[in-house]
Order: sequence, then C-alpha cells, then structure tokens
Amino acid sequence: MNNIVAIVGRPNVGKSTFFNRLIQRRDAIVDSVSGVTRDRNYGKSEWNGKAFSVIDTGGYIKGSDDVFEGEIRRQVELAIDEADAIIFLVDVEEGVTPMDAEVAKLLRKVTKPILLAVNKVDNGAREKDAVEFYSLGLGEYFTIAGMNGSGTGELLDELVRVLPELPEVEEEENPLPKFTVVGRPNAGKSSFINALIGEDRFVVTDIAGTTRDSIDTTYNRFGFEFKLVDTAGIRRKAKVKEDLEFYSVMRSVRAIEHSDVCILMIDATRGFEGQDQNIFWLAEKNRKGVVILVNKWDLVEKDTMSTRDYERKIREELQPFTDVPILFVSALTKQRLLKALEVAVEVYENRKQRIATSKFNDVMLPIIEAMPPPALKGKYVKIKYCMQLPTPTPQFVFFANLPQYVKDPYKRFIENKLRENYNFSGVPIDIYFRQK
Repeated sequence: MNNIVAIVGRPNVGKSTFFNRLIQRRDAIVDSVSGVTRDRNYGKSEWNGKAFSVIDTGGYIKGSDDVFEGEIRRQVELAIDEADAIIFLVDVEEGVTPMDAEVAKLLRKVTKPILLAVNKVDNGAREKDAVEFYSLGLGEYFTIAGMNGSGTGELLDELVRVLPELPEVEEEENPLPKFTVVGRPNAGKSSFINALIGEDRFVVTDIAGTTRDSIDTTYNRFGFEFKLVDTAGIRRKAKVKEDLEFYSVMRSVRAIEHSDVCILMIDATRGFEGQDQNIFWLAEKNRKGVVILVNKWDLVEKDTMSTRDYERKIREELQPFTDVPILFVSALTKQRLLKALEVAVEVYENRKQRIATSKFNDVMLPIIEAMPPPALKGKYVKIKYCMQLPTPTPQFVFFANLPQYVKDPYKRFIENKLRENYNFSGVPIDIYFRQK
C-alpha cells in the first residue's frame, strides 16, 4: 500500500517539471507512452527505498493563467482530504502572491505533513530572496530548482521521513481476487453491483457521488469466488463542483492500486470522455486487468450509433493498448451483466497465465526469424531465446546480441504477435530486450 503525496500550488510555479523529476528518478516512472500528456498527473516514485504515489494537481486545471482561484482552492481542499502528505510549491521569481497566502491559510489548519518548496532557486541571490516565504507561516522551507533538480534530495529525505506509517495490510492466506468497479460519478457503478448482488445495499440516486468510500462484497459466481469493490467512492463534498475530474482520480488511485481487475464503467449517453481515459490509464499504468462496460446502452438511439462504431471510437482512444474487452450492458434492465463478470474472470485468468519457456520459444522464434528487427548502422540484431519472467503481471524478456538497437515499433510488433498467439485480452504486458 502506498502513501499518496499531492503537489499543490498556483499555476506556472513549475509543478509539472517538479512532478516529472520525481517520477523519473531511478526509472521510477511507471510507464510513459511517448508524447502522451494524459499521464502527467499521476505517477509512482521512490526515495531511499520508500515508494509513494504522486499526484500533480496542476494537470487537472483547464487553462493556465486565467484560472479561477476558486478552482485552485478546491483542489487544495481535495488534496488535504485525500493525500497523506502535501508539497506546496511556490516561485521565488514571483515572491509571495495573494494566492500563495490563500493556499497557505488553508494548509496552516492541517495536521498532515506539509512541505513548503520554493522553486527556481538556482543561485545565491535567489537563496536570499526565498527568506520572504517565512511570512506564509508554514515554518522551514526547502529551496529547489525543478529544472536541474538541485535541492530536491533534501526535500525528499524530509518527505519520506514524515510520511505516515500506513497500517500493515494483513497478508491473507489465500487472498480472493479483487474486482474493482471504477468510473466517473453517475456511470452506474452502484446500480451494476446492486443488480449483481440482487439487494439494494448501495444507495442509488441520480445525484453523482452518493456512495461513500469503497465497499467490498464477497461474491461467488461461475464457481469462482472474488471480492467486488465499489469505488463509486467519489465521496463528493457539496462544495465540490460536478466536473471536478481530479476528485474521481484521487479516489480511484487507492482502489485501483489494490485491485486485480478494474471494471471501468462508462455512461453510453456521454461517450468515452477524458476522465474515463484518465481512469483507464491509471489502471493500465498499474498493470491491472481491465474490462470496459458501456452502461445505459438501453438509452442510446441505436440508429445513430451501432455497437461496432461505438466500440471503434473507444479503441481509438485507448491506443496503443487496444486489446481490451468492451461490453454493452444495462444495469437497469440487467442486460449482459453476468457476461460482464464472466469476462472479468477471464481477464483475471489471462493475467495469471504462465507460458512454458520451451513452448514460448517454439512459437515466438520462428516469427522473429521471419521478421527480424531492422538492421541499424549495418548491424543485425539476433534474438536467440525468450521467456516469461516470474513476475505477478505478465512480463517477457527477449535475449539479443544488441538489445539497444531494438526500437519501439518492433516492440509493438512483438507484442501484437504475442497477443495473436496467446490470450492476454484486457491485460497490459511488458516486453524487455536484454543482452544475452
């Protein structure tokens, strides 16, 4: 279980640069699909052997300068509610601004660890200028330069020192697989679970966010026992506006990190929106199984949009990880709900499967021989052997004489061939090339 650290502050103080530096330290970045900004707000980091999840609140604010103070204020309040520690970033060039003072006022009331980081301090004169941040009343501050990383070491040393000890999660003898139902507020998560369990144990109303926290239900179907976790837990406060994407993500982070398969529910009448994508990438980045359920399909005008068109549009948004089951359901009419669970069980099994090394080589080596990696600078890459690694999620290693010459398009080719030959539907896989 990881602590959650939120980075707060007004726009343009360098939150994203600092965030990127945190999650790239020592390859701690979980996965960066090149050119993808959609993953800039959540990542995992590690310092001195302590792992934690980092959330950059800045990534969720639309527009930069003309952003409303109310929006930032709400984000800070959410971070205070949900995170275990907060890094408050300010900018030495601008000095203390009224908005900084406003944020500090909120943070002073909090008992959680708050670290004040003064950014863009890259010379002695600026070191002197930083003194004025004492006036925020948050005690000692850390001076850093997000661009070149100076000072971040001391800040992180203190961060891991003050992170609260999380309660030990008892290792269960035979833990039941966890299927977590995730999605935006109002996509129908609780109705889905109620329809399956057959009792209204989750209050369902059409006001988004009526479910409090995540609730686990042990469930047995198809001779298979598992835990169904409802995260509808977008525990929205009355003062939080409808569209606060950040909230759904904050609430989903923990639930997703602890699940085996994420059942992502989307509202057919709204389409696959940015927020759905965020939650999808969160699951993908954590290497969880994923099943997508398009709910409320009974409400969609079928002549305007067939399931085939709808599915194609979703897959375009999912690239490059498109091998994901998509089902059209209705929690209201109970249409295809058991099918949805059955598919989630299949995805769970796919994620656990182990392929014998000899058989794996028999399948993959002829494919590689027929289509070897392209030569680079007149050098030919030879791949002689491959195997699945003994890791909790599917990872494969291919041993080559010149692994550094194998580029992304070829990795994708290998992944596609692997998926053609083995059923990894709904499961992210990792492929590595190593020196033999």
